[in-house]
Amino acid sequence: MKKNIVLLAITLLGFVGAVSAQDSKRIGGQLIYGSNIDALGIGAIAELPVAPKMVISPSFSFYFPKDQGFFKQSAWELNGNLNYMFLDDDKIEFYGIGGLNYTNIGIKSDIPGVGNFSSSTGKIGLNIGAGANFDVGMSFLPFGEIKYILGDFDRLVIAAGLKFNL
Repeated sequence: MKKNIVLLAITLLGFVGAVSAQDSKRIGGQLIYGSNIDALGIGAIAELPVAPKMVISPSFSFYFPKDQGFFKQSAWELNGNLNYMFLDDDKIEFYGIGGLNYTNIGIKSDIPGVGNFSSSTGKIGLNIGAGANFDVGMSFLPFGEIKYILGDFDRLVIAAGLKFNL
């Protein structure tokens, strides 16, 4: 199993490296909101071209902890998306989003007289959504995304941020 994963990763990296130089790789930051978690967060996102009009877009996001009385909730997510650029204008680029999500939610408590308690769980889900990159003629690219995560932690996620060409 590990051999297959390593082989897949090497093949994917080779394929990404073989994409022509005119397709730019991007990395950036984002501000997010998750509806079911009901919290804001920050994250990092990248775009790696794999074929004409297609990019792999990994991202990691951390939601700011929520204080709920004696309990504090924290959450983070890891996404691996394949984006398809279906409209590429001079100033705006629209894309569809599809991929996998892993979300981890943790709860910690400090109840006086009872003690400390902590627990966390992680679940896998599917991402489906859309996004847009806005060419403003600068060295950065503002973007916005909206996606729905289908799984045990269903939620709508809205993201906005900046991507920089590498």
